[in-house]
Amino acid sequence: MSDVRNCRKCGKLFNHISGMPICPACRAQLEETFQAVKKYIRENPHTDIKEVSEACEVEPGQIQQWIREERLEFTADSPVMLPCENCGAMIRSGKLCAKCKNELASGLSSAIAKPKRIIEEPKKRASDGNKMRFLDR
Repeated sequence: MSDVRNCRKCGKLFNHISGMPICPACRAQLEETFQAVKKYIRENPHTDIKEVSEACEVEPGQIQQWIREERLEFTADSPVMLPCENCGAMIRSGKLCAKCKNELASGLSSAIAKPKRIIEEPKKRASDGNKMRFLDR
């Protein structure tokens, strides 16, 4: 099934398969920009998002998105940090802090209950059905 869409960046029509709704040309340009940002961060490890944004001519929101996707990570002594989407604790990359990730994982594992052993009732013996019974009157 073909899904034809307009590119979110340039407006051209393209056959959308999956991922962000941008055409292949804009996707390639975005990847080039990502590589330039990555190189700039390696060469300038103590910069913040604003400096990277200005130097590489990319929106700060795009840099934050790459950090959330864990495609970019700044050094431990960098001023760049984002809030955990659950509790607000400051983190270096991703969407959740380690504590929230662990809570989510343990919550999911407990939600998926392990199969319980089925306790079978004792089977009736075939001879029970053949016994004669009397009713007291």
